Amino acid sequence: MYTRTGDKGMTSLVGGVRIKKSSTRLEAYGTVDELSAHLGLLAAMLPDGQERASVIRIQNNLFNVCTHLATDQSQTPLYPSAHLAEGETEFLEQEVDRMMQLLPERQGFILPGGTQTAAQAHVARTVCRRAERRIAALAETCKVGDDIVRYVNRLSDYLFVLAKIINFNSGQPEIIWQNACK
Repeated sequence: MYTRTGDKGMTSLVGGVRIKKSSTRLEAYGTVDELSAHLGLLAAMLPDGQERASVIRIQNNLFNVCTHLATDQSQTPLYPSAHLAEGETEFLEQEVDRMMQLLPERQGFILPGGTQTAAQAHVARTVCRRAERRIAALAETCKVGDDIVRYVNRLSDYLFVLAKIINFNSGQPEIIWQNACK
């Protein structure tokens, strides 16, 4: 379980390249790993069905994303597991479109919350947005696939709509932002 090789603040990337644990690359794929853990909690809260299966599918895809981000392409070629399967971003878009058709018209800015499960989807969404920022920072200095950036961007949209559909299906009204400055 433990190797002691990270005790001095270093870790290995795919291919064995050693980097500091404080690196932008490690921050990027570590945040994606954190997102996957939040999605695991969300999946555990969802009943069996389409949404739960989709969240688990996304978790599997995030392993590919992590492998991609954990590969310094200037020193190591991408393994096949570092690529997303064709159509995964489109899958997220189709899911967003499907769920949006079921929802009533937008009522204003929504505060994260509602049911506990919807609130967890919002937590995952905010972690996804942070992962997206970390990936963007990494892409400023290293090669990151456009498909990876696109996928994580669509994923945050998916998680927002998923939170809405969870509340809707539970009969829980959205919490609408009230401007206290009026």
